[in-house]
Amino acid sequence: MTAGELQDLLVTALVRKAGGSKRDWRAALGKVRVYSPETHPHCNWSVAPSGSNGENAIIERLLDDFRGKHPLVTGE
Repeated sequence: MTAGELQDLLVTALVRKAGGSKRDWRAALGKVRVYSPETHPHCNWSVAPSGSNGENAIIERLLDDFRGKHPLVTGE
């Protein structure tokens, strides 16, 4: 899975879970950053949400689930 594919899955899950538009959630979520699996063997990606406090809380809870399901991704 690529970082772009993961971002699309996250945005779709956020819309299903909390409503709103894909555009708004994509802006609140931000880009998926990918790190080397050698230095981050358990989960090589992260995001830095920049939405409201409520949006960020929803995003962080969802990220916990996704880290377990999709721990390693490739770059774009």
